[in-house]
Amino acid sequence: MVKKTHTIPVKIEQKEQRKKTENIIDNEKELKARQDKIKALKDKLKNRESEIKLLKKENEELKEEYLRKIAEMENLRKRLDREKSEFYQYALSEFLKDLFVVLDNFERALESQNEGNGKNFREGIEMIYKQYLDLLMKQGVTPIEIKEKKFDPHLQQAFITEESEDVEEPVVIEELQKGYTLHNRLLRPALVKVIVPKKGK
Repeated sequence: MVKKTHTIPVKIEQKEQRKKTENIIDNEKELKARQDKIKALKDKLKNRESEIKLLKKENEELKEEYLRKIAEMENLRKRLDREKSEFYQYALSEFLKDLFVVLDNFERALESQNEGNGKNFREGIEMIYKQYLDLLMKQGVTPIEIKEKKFDPHLQQAFITEESEDVEEPVVIEELQKGYTLHNRLLRPALVKVIVPKKGK
């Protein structure tokens, strides 16, 4: 009887001791798990800091490259503006040089006007006129020809109009000033006198 009552507290004590040991083991496991988690978070933070540092460096490099490109584009724009300005200033150089030849011939013709007869003077002026027309045509300028006396509002401008019962549609009867095209684009319309059908006909 005495033995039985003595063994119960020992068993309880052993059970409590086992429970304490299990608690200690659990606590150690939990502590280790937390330490592992902290280490993993520290490693992750370290990796993030490295990534941030790398991204900052890349950002600075991109910013520098962007500013360099902006500067290059600005320099290119200034150079193109300067070249365009120079082109507009000197684009007519060759054309003007050709015009000087015509001008020289005009001066010679005027100087020789009183020498010789009027026929030679007229021939000289006609030669200069042809030379001048050839020069314009070389630049792509073409006189507008009036075809079959039909009025073309795209190429001609009616400066004077007269009504007539003899026509059914507008007809050009006189060219008052020549018109010209430049590479098939209207440069100056021809001024013409036009007969139009009488109103109410």
